[in-house]
Amino acid sequence: MSEQPLKVMYLSPIMGSAAHDDVFAEMAREHKLPGTEVHVTSLPESEGRFSHIEFRAYEAMVTRGIIRAARAAAREGFDAFAIGCFYDTALHDAREISGDMIVTAPCVASCEIAASLSNRFGIIVGRRKWVNQMHATVREHGHEHRLAGFYHVELGVTEFQADHAETERRLLEAGRKAVEEDFAEALILGCTMEVGFYRDVEKRLGVPVIDPSIAALKRAEYGAILKRQCGWKPSRKWSSESPSEGEIAAIGGFDDGEIFGNRIVVPAGAAGPARKAA
Repeated sequence: MSEQPLKVMYLSPIMGSAAHDDVFAEMAREHKLPGTEVHVTSLPESEGRFSHIEFRAYEAMVTRGIIRAARAAAREGFDAFAIGCFYDTALHDAREISGDMIVTAPCVASCEIAASLSNRFGIIVGRRKWVNQMHATVREHGHEHRLAGFYHVELGVTEFQADHAETERRLLEAGRKAVEEDFAEALILGCTMEVGFYRDVEKRLGVPVIDPSIAALKRAEYGAILKRQCGWKPSRKWSSESPSEGEIAAIGGFDDGEIFGNRIVVPAGAAGPARKAA
């Protein structure tokens, strides 16, 4: 494998802030391999002042920004790209435009990991609103037969960090129902704002609990390793065909203007994150 660091970008598909992005930079610093460089990025204000994308209308609005970010990351030479939303927003769209770069997202990554650790898993989600769309995503990824159910705690994305004690209480209550009543053998936390909560829930319930942001980062990193070591690159045949560069240039709008808002770089071998100017 090349001695050059693996380069992974973790994109939060909202308008970033220091407080928000630092959470994921700290996650990357703690969980990445020493030879991996991680860039934690978010979208610029020009893509909308979104603090979450719980609604399909919001997803539709930020899809353009995700596609532009994935294309920019590929052109910067990143090995892998993770989209930080459990809806797996614009996953297929971003893959189509990403060249040889690996693209993943929290739901598909978490389900793959849960399936390797258990036969049956439950997903704890913030609000009932999310279940219909997330269920369709799990089905599309081929894991519906492993799903014990969805367990909502009636917290929106921006509410998870407001009261950690209350968040943990609700997660434990939902987790107990999944494990003790529906016999889930593993749990997935279905929101990428829940960084760190998985440890206490896992300890209390005695089953693997998968944090989706960590899953997305590690699955991106693993895909990058496989690409480097085994030469396994994304397919560009048939349904995976990419648009032509000529047509992209003729249409316009893919590469011009501001693409990223915040960017925090966690260097390979670093003891802690270093901030890079956007």
